[in-house]
Amino acid sequence: MTQAVPPRAQRRAVGRLARVTAQALVLALVAASTTAFAVLHKRVEVDVDGTTVQVDAFGRTVADVLAAAHVSVGPDDVVAPEQASPIAAGGLVVVRHSRELTLDIDGQQQQIWTTALTVGEAVEGLGLRDNVRLSASRSERLDARVLRVSTQKTIHLAVDGQVIDGVTSAATVRDALRDIGLVLDEGDQVSVPLDAAAVDGLVVMVTRAATSGQKVTEAVPFDTQQIDDPTLVSGTTKVKVAGRAGVRTTTYDVQVVGGVVVSRTQLSSVLTSPPVTQVVLLGTKPLPNPALVAVAPGTAQALGKDMAAARGWGDNEFACLLQLWNEESGWRVNAQNVYSGAYGIPQALPGSKMASVGADWQTNPATQITWGLNYIAGRYGTPCGAYNHKSSAGWY
Repeated sequence: MTQAVPPRAQRRAVGRLARVTAQALVLALVAASTTAFAVLHKRVEVDVDGTTVQVDAFGRTVADVLAAAHVSVGPDDVVAPEQASPIAAGGLVVVRHSRELTLDIDGQQQQIWTTALTVGEAVEGLGLRDNVRLSASRSERLDARVLRVSTQKTIHLAVDGQVIDGVTSAATVRDALRDIGLVLDEGDQVSVPLDAAAVDGLVVMVTRAATSGQKVTEAVPFDTQQIDDPTLVSGTTKVKVAGRAGVRTTTYDVQVVGGVVVSRTQLSSVLTSPPVTQVVLLGTKPLPNPALVAVAPGTAQALGKDMAAARGWGDNEFACLLQLWNEESGWRVNAQNVYSGAYGIPQALPGSKMASVGADWQTNPATQITWGLNYIAGRYGTPCGAYNHKSSAGWY
């Protein structure tokens, strides 16, 4: 026979059990909140326009960290990783604020927005990599000054009974003639002011001063060597080494009677400065094969093919467009150049330019493709024209 437990003892046992259970629950809640606190609290490095600071923040995402650091971000600014991305303790967040830059390219000024910190990053983001001359060192930080860029151009120099087609990236005629190797003597006349802007295709005529002296200098034209280059599209050329005219010095025996030169006999002719051979690369790479333009339905490429066809651009042109934007962005709607701020499928610089087509320019491939096709048509005529330019210049 089991002995009954007194009611009072039962109540005491139940009370102890309830207290123990409540204490356990409190401890569990404290532990959970402490764990959550530890997860949310973190120290993160934030690089804002090249200046790095340590930030103690509470939150899970990059946006939480930036808010804690009081860093504001605009629609044209670059943030990496993206603001919605999770961030762990010890992570790094990079912020580049977009700023307006006055760019002067061969005398033509334009305003652009860039997130570059230095002159070098700015011109790299613009695709102006090779054969350019800048008004500031590439390592200098961008400031409020106008950044002047002089691109490569051909100057036709008529001198000493011959025409020399020289290549230069000089900004003025004076510097262009120096690059090409022309030596001017006192009294020589030039058809264009020496301080005038050097532009592509400029013709400069030099009239030598009459001389009765014993030494005469004249320009010696350079040779041109052509080399096939399979990395350049067929039909395009690129100057690898700019030619430079040489200088020949001729010495004469001059006989003067009554202050008048009556005879002049050549004694010697010396090549005092040999010419430099110009090396030109000839593209041999065929244009993208129009037979290889099959794209998956529902993709940005498929949309681009339809939109290009609506403009009358068939498979030949779409093959160029496909390759062009493969190289630029991989046809990714959120592709972003961290240095320049170029954005989207066509890599518009800045990306907000595409807002002229639609407010959804950051996420809608149709908006981006429309803007990109408009840009190509206005500047290069066709996608293959844009692709050829990119192949030779490195940008479009």
